[in-house]
Amino acid sequence: MNFERDKEQCLEKLEWAMSQLQVDVDKRELERITALIVQTMTGPWRYFHTPDHIFEVGGSANAIEVLAALFHDLVYVQVDQSVNFNLTFYISPFVQEIKEHLYIREAEYLPPDRLFDLVMGTFGFKPGQQLSPFAGQNEFLSALVCALVLRPLLDEKLLLQIVTCIEATIPFRPEKDGLHAGEHLYLRIQETNERLKIGLSETELIESVQRAVRMANRDVGSFANPSSARFLDNTWSLLPETNHNLKNPSSYTVNEYRVALQKMAGFMNFLKPDLVFQQFKGEPNDQEFYNKLDRADRNIKIARLYLASKLFTMALLEALSRRFGRNIPLSTIMGELNPLGLPIEKLEDFLPDVPNRYPLTGETEQEVFDLLSKGRFSDSPYDIKNSPLTTLIVNIIGFDKIRDLLDRSKAFFQDEISGEDFLDNCDPEVVEIITDSLSKLFDSRKVALLTPVSS
Repeated sequence: MNFERDKEQCLEKLEWAMSQLQVDVDKRELERITALIVQTMTGPWRYFHTPDHIFEVGGSANAIEVLAALFHDLVYVQVDQSVNFNLTFYISPFVQEIKEHLYIREAEYLPPDRLFDLVMGTFGFKPGQQLSPFAGQNEFLSALVCALVLRPLLDEKLLLQIVTCIEATIPFRPEKDGLHAGEHLYLRIQETNERLKIGLSETELIESVQRAVRMANRDVGSFANPSSARFLDNTWSLLPETNHNLKNPSSYTVNEYRVALQKMAGFMNFLKPDLVFQQFKGEPNDQEFYNKLDRADRNIKIARLYLASKLFTMALLEALSRRFGRNIPLSTIMGELNPLGLPIEKLEDFLPDVPNRYPLTGETEQEVFDLLSKGRFSDSPYDIKNSPLTTLIVNIIGFDKIRDLLDRSKAFFQDEISGEDFLDNCDPEVVEIITDSLSKLFDSRKVALLTPVSS
């Protein structure tokens, strides 16, 4: 049902954009493009980068932004684990795979194609270059597919502007040679426009980058969400896209869940607010831009402490679970998610009610405590939204102690110390409560197992 709804909405977006651009096109051609987009965007590992995401990123005011957004996440190798088969028709003449890496073909093996030159010029890529998933690979390939799919419908002026929007969605780029990403993009499209004699005016070039920055800022708009609970919802939607074991909530292990949190925590600790949002020649205006940066700074700080607290909890559970195995499903320790509401007991059912012993310091700690105790905005398919065990730990030892023990947690994760050594450094009351609660949970399962079948 969602697939058909997504196709209908995608087709409406395409028809609206073509109408705005005054392009007369056969509806059957737009239906073919719709099928290509929606089938790719509804792959089995897509949780965040879905049709809903591209509809939101495109907005509803500008046809070029709408078209660029529909294509901008079409290729996502880390998520899909490959390039979707239907897209290889467009990509394989220009790109080859060598030892699990993608490369632009050497110049002598590239077919002559102005649009491919246009895309390469916009991205600043060269023949023979290895593509990196962390440096524009997915955006470059998505832009290439976009340009080739839309070539029969749009002229090069429009295609350059659309490709410019897609390039701007390469995220989290620092200044280089004293210039921001948008300024580098402007110089590249200026050179490409002149070299290929495309015919955009100086005003149109500036507007192209302003438009691209506007769309790119919507692409990462969740960082500026005034609700940290909604921001973390988006973060939790991203986790299973690159941690595919999380798709099976009853079987992913304690270690697998911890690794997923650890990767996200590493990313958040690296990220700075000024890498999230872009600005180019007054787009957005200063007030809006700095408001976005302030909200991103707040959400990133909250996410860092939230993830650190949950990681510490996972360190405790992983250390205890190693007493009877290294690949223990988290559901064995915590209890199943139980979406059907069956009478299945969970670890949280056996946790004592302990009041908070440490005053919360500052807005960040209060916000994180509320997120842990009350939960993110919504449940995810693989995880509950609140964190009863982490809340209990914070109540007993406080956030400062969790911060102090993070290095010991990392040492345990890297096998520099044993699980027992890690537990020896933890608060004995916390270890005793978790051990006792686990024992009670396992006893309840034993009772359920030994309950005679009624005749």
